[in-house]
This record gives sequence, structure tokens and C-alpha cells, in this order.
Amino acid sequence: MPSMPSIEALTELFAWPWLLAALPLPLLARWLLPASRASGAALRVPYGPRLDAIAQGGGGHALRGGVHPLLVLAWILLCVAAARPQQLGDAVQPPQVGRDLMLALDLSGSMGEPDMELGGRPVDRLTAAKAVLADFLERRAGDRIGLLVFGRRAYALTPLTLDRDSVREQLGDSVVGLAGQETAIGDAIGLAVKRLRAQPAEQRVLILLTDGVNTAGALDPRKATELARSEHVRVHTIAFGGDGSLSVFGFKLPMPGAGDEVDESTLRAIAEQTGGRFFRARDTAQLVDIYAEIDRLEPIRRPGKAVRPKLERYAWPLAGAFVCALLALAWPRRRA
Repeated sequence: MPSMPSIEALTELFAWPWLLAALPLPLLARWLLPASRASGAALRVPYGPRLDAIAQGGGGHALRGGVHPLLVLAWILLCVAAARPQQLGDAVQPPQVGRDLMLALDLSGSMGEPDMELGGRPVDRLTAAKAVLADFLERRAGDRIGLLVFGRRAYALTPLTLDRDSVREQLGDSVVGLAGQETAIGDAIGLAVKRLRAQPAEQRVLILLTDGVNTAGALDPRKATELARSEHVRVHTIAFGGDGSLSVFGFKLPMPGAGDEVDESTLRAIAEQTGGRFFRARDTAQLVDIYAEIDRLEPIRRPGKAVRPKLERYAWPLAGAFVCALLALAWPRRRA
């Protein structure tokens, strides 16, 4: 014995299956509404009995009570059309272009050195880096980007997200010393690996910018590099910092204690061992070129979630109801 269709099955077949409850409405109306009974003829004519015989013996084109079968079919089709029958189309797997990028920004005390220029005026290293990163974010539509900062320790400010505005907002609120005055490069790489581990292997990218040497943290940069390589995280490293001088009216003035102390050899080894690239930026213009070069990396095309579109099929029963109604109205004229 066939089972009744389940609610889930009806939901798959119809967008509004509850409208099928209107099918028995004509029968309910016939049963509930009182029949009109005339006490006598309003007009008596000599051929009255003959008219009654014709009206009562109208042939087999009507159901009991004078309802045409085509009108019944038209009502059924109309209810089916109102329920919006649907059909699942072929599966479509839209492509998505983008990467999962973690941006690691050094907030140690040395990032406050004012040996950079931005728009013709002297600024500190962090201000210059934030301006270049903000421009980089503008061009990365389609990427999921996360932001972490590091000093004495590493902290994630935003998770991987498509909302670049929130990343830009957190970037703008970052200040020197927020994570401590020292530099924990190994901890920054380890935290980024942890955040990227759940993503597809070919999409894990870390862009790390620092102006110093690893002086703090629980994880040694060499161990962090091995961890990143084992987790297939590609690390691009940027050594950022000037030559220890400040430009004043076009003249270079030396700044005591602001010499070039970036650990280029360690940063280069991190990039080479993880399949990334090492960059050296001594001024804002070079940093702009570096992020432009990273921006030109070929995006990784990854398949999106497969979906099956729902195709509307209400037009067919609606057209059938219209045709049945026309045939029912034209039937008596053809029989006359």
C-alpha cells in the first residue's frame, strides 16, 4: 500500500504546499451552504414542463448537481499552480576566486621611529605601514583576510573574514606598544598557522611585516618556520625600516639608536623554507611596490558550494486550468 507523501517531500515539490488544502473548498461550500428551495414558480407558462425536462436531462456533460468535470479539473490545476510546483535543476558549482590571507603587523617600540615619509611629511614606521596596508586591503576583494599584531606577544585582532571594513577599522586602531615593546616573530607565525590550519592547504598565506629582531616569545622563529612548512602555510616576509636618518627639508639627519637592525637573514630563511618571498623596504615607496607585487600573485580558484537551483513550474498547471475553464464554458454551445 503506497504511503502518503511526507511534509518534506511536499516541501521539495511545492513552495507553498499548504495551499493544496484549498482543494476540497467547493465540496465544503456545497455541503455547508443551504440549498435554495423555491416554493412555487414565479411565472407560469404553457411550456413550463418542457423547460424543466430539458434542464434536468442535460446529458452526461455535468456531474451530479450540474458541475462540469472540466471545471473540477480546472480547480484542481489552479490549486496546484497556487502551491507553486518546483523542480530541482542540475547542480551548479560556482567558482570563487580568492585567498585566505593573514596579515601580521609588528607593533613593537621600534615601529614608532619617525624615519618614513608619507605625502611629503615625516611619519613613523607604523603610520606608513598602516597606510600601505589599507591600500592593499582595497584591492583584495574576494579574499578572506585576518589581522594579527605582535610585540612581546602575538594577538589576533580579526579572524579570517570577507569584511574588509572591519579589518581596516582594527588596523586603524592599532598603536605602537599595543602588544608590548619587544618583538615575537616566532609567536606571530605560530598564531597565524593556528588560524590558517583549518583552511585548504593551497590557500594558506601569511604576510609578515617587521622592523626588528626576534627578542621575545615562547616559539623560536626556526621552530615556527618548520611548523608553517608542515602545515603548508606560505609566508611572505617584509623587512621594514629606514637607514636610521630623518629627512628634514631634503637633508638626511642621523637619528641615534635608529639604525638598521632588521634580521634580514632570518626573515629570508622563513620565506624560502615556506615557499614564500622575502622583501626589503627602506621607505614607503618601496613598501608600496612590495604590496603591489604581492597583490599580483595569481589568485587561487576554489570551487564554491554546489547548489541546485529551483525551477518554477507553476505556469503549466495554470495554463491547464485556463484551458479547462474555456472548454467547460464552450461545451454547452457545441452540444446545442
